[in-house]
Amino acid sequence: MRLIAFLLLGLLKFSLAQDRDPFQWLSSLHSRGYASLQADNTGGECPEECDCPPTFPIAMYCDNRNMKQMPYIPSRMKYVYLQHNQITSVPDNAFGNASNLVWVMLHENHINSVGKQAFAKLVNLDRLYLNNNNLTEVPSDLPRSLRDLRLNHNTILKKVPNGLPEMLHQLYLESNSIEAVPENFLSQFTNLQYIRISHNDLTNKGIPQNTFNNSGLVELDLSFNKLVSIPVVSTNLQHLYLQANQIKGTFTFIYFFLRLEGNEISAGDMPSEAALCLRLATDIAV
Repeated sequence: MRLIAFLLLGLLKFSLAQDRDPFQWLSSLHSRGYASLQADNTGGECPEECDCPPTFPIAMYCDNRNMKQMPYIPSRMKYVYLQHNQITSVPDNAFGNASNLVWVMLHENHINSVGKQAFAKLVNLDRLYLNNNNLTEVPSDLPRSLRDLRLNHNTILKKVPNGLPEMLHQLYLESNSIEAVPENFLSQFTNLQYIRISHNDLTNKGIPQNTFNNSGLVELDLSFNKLVSIPVVSTNLQHLYLQANQIKGTFTFIYFFLRLEGNEISAGDMPSEAALCLRLATDIAV
């Protein structure tokens, strides 16, 4: 069992590093008919349309079932996989019986509404994937424990909301319709290191001065927006993605990894001291 757990953890880390769906391999196993993930509910109660393997009784696999509504979730569950279905809403009572959930995977559905209290009682929730749905706003009352929140590829409008969980470590908001970031946006977080807001409608006017000048930030992705200049960021930032904006003019380098291709930068815009500034850089793309 320790070897199996080690291998599964390795697969998860590799998938996350490659920016892929870390649970796609589950669907692959199902489609190939591996019995270990088929319905075998001797470990306890389980919805008829899902699998609850007795070898991992705290997990419930309901991915790729053409489900249109949330299933009943037994109270013992900590990991629920509901991705790649046709679920359209998450009502307030969706997790009423399973308050100990740690991971909730709801990506690749058709969710357009979430009850205001749907996630409020999940005090141990660490990872919530709602990417690739039809949300127009960030769900309210998300638990403070949440560290990984993925909302990319929705239709979230205008502005990143305040009041997100302060313990967030990763925030993914790519491919929405966001035009602005709130004043003092990062001041509410204590551990946020990775922010991705690419493929939105951000302009420099929508980013208050020093918004991203935060010493704890490691990676910032602002590519495929409408920026005309590089926002002020911390000298501790290691990865900055700004490709496919409208950036022009001179600037200084302070990064280990910088992406600037697809902008309006010429050779004359490169500062004369670039060689000295870039001595710590490992990857620059212009």
